[in-house]
Amino acid sequence: MKYLSLITVVPLIGALVVAFVPRSKPELAKLLTLAFSLVVFGLAVATWFAFDAGSKARLQLQESYTWIPAWDARFTFAVDGISLVMIALTALLVPIVVLASWKDLDNSGKRSVPAYFALILALEGTMIGTFTAADVLLFYVFFEVMLVPMYFLIGSFGQDVPTKQRQYAAVKFFLYSLVGGLIMLAAVIGLWVVGGKTFEWASLVNADMSTGVERWLFLGFFLAFAIKAPFFPFHTWLPDAGGAAPAGAAALLVGVMDKVGTFGILRYCLSLFPDASRYFAPLAIALSLVGIIYAALLAVGQNDLKRLISYTSIAHFGFIGIGIFAFTLQAGSGAVLYMVNHGLATGLLFLVVGMFVVRRGSTLVTDFGGAGKLVPLLAGVFFFAGMASLALPGLAPFVSEFLVLLGVFTVNQTVAVIATVGIILAACYVLWMIQRTTQGTLNPTLSTVDGMSRDISKREMVVVAPLIVLLLALGFYPKPVLDVINPAVEATLTEVQVVEAGK
Repeated sequence: MKYLSLITVVPLIGALVVAFVPRSKPELAKLLTLAFSLVVFGLAVATWFAFDAGSKARLQLQESYTWIPAWDARFTFAVDGISLVMIALTALLVPIVVLASWKDLDNSGKRSVPAYFALILALEGTMIGTFTAADVLLFYVFFEVMLVPMYFLIGSFGQDVPTKQRQYAAVKFFLYSLVGGLIMLAAVIGLWVVGGKTFEWASLVNADMSTGVERWLFLGFFLAFAIKAPFFPFHTWLPDAGGAAPAGAAALLVGVMDKVGTFGILRYCLSLFPDASRYFAPLAIALSLVGIIYAALLAVGQNDLKRLISYTSIAHFGFIGIGIFAFTLQAGSGAVLYMVNHGLATGLLFLVVGMFVVRRGSTLVTDFGGAGKLVPLLAGVFFFAGMASLALPGLAPFVSEFLVLLGVFTVNQTVAVIATVGIILAACYVLWMIQRTTQGTLNPTLSTVDGMSRDISKREMVVVAPLIVLLLALGFYPKPVLDVINPAVEATLTEVQVVEAGK
């Protein structure tokens, strides 16, 4: 069965169907979106079981169809363990986001409900496309097109954010990503020329190029991915975009879309430009370390909950960065597992914040205070999500963070020690956020807000339950995911020609 083409195309077809639902029928749009997203999730499960984790093949489940013969560009789809786990994460989060957004937009007075959910499906299809593409030009197309639905989600559907602020955040997000993408386009063209006039990833891995050309092409790809991730100093768009986007879109933005950047570094920068990857590794690690400390310090001072979470994510991406460029199996596997676990934890955190925002009508920490006295169950889920974000032992992010630091420590103790400071800062900003929001003396104004009299609903419990279960399960037993990730990471390190790949 052609799993990869189906899992890429189905959400795009769903987006078209939902887009034509009349604005007067929001419930139909929601039901259709949920149905399409569940079909995609079913396809992701089938793809997971069709994938052979023990196979020595670099890419599996390959499909290839004619696209542009003159350029030798094809619709080529294939996955390894890294892309497989990211597809699974995407397919899991989208139906959860759909359920979380079920009641958020009916009275928004902005764009239609069908438009919102059509954009969610379009975003899902394009994100999955970046993970399934095994043709560099096809990857680039998906990489750029996925900006469009997110642009409209940020600019048109932001909750409790002034219109000018939403538009500013959307344009900033779009311009940053577009500039990075245009630079990558130049590198893609250069790669086609020096790689034998083909876009096939499998062929380009063995392309012969001079040292100078390889380094320039690496920088073209790396800059686009560093902006997308985002790494310091290309990070400034994320707090604005994360703060302006609706909670569900923010969960997908930070939970999945930003991972396209780190996935791209692993699949394209390291594999296609191995010598340049080793040459620029110290610079990439330095930027990652600065991001860990700098973003953590900025997170401490934030009064907006969604901006705060966005800054914490920049710090987390710093850990992923040092894990990738440490070039050890432990650190690399930890970095990929971190991508998954961060998506689960931060996705949960954004969605719970969205539940608070719907009740209070504000994202500001100072508008809460003692909220746990009114909504104790919701506050408990918020506490759990915060603990996952700071990598509490027993929860999934701890495993990935531990693997990254352990793998980095074996090759550079100084980097590992500096990164550990970020863990201490994470405890500070997460615990202070929880204390100021749900603990302490009750803010008198909360008692007058009707929404704050409603604790977590059954629908909201269905939204958070899968993420809580996975964070607990992977915290104690990450082996099923690591068994899929490890062979792909080891193969990537072999392509980078790191002798210690198996250590």
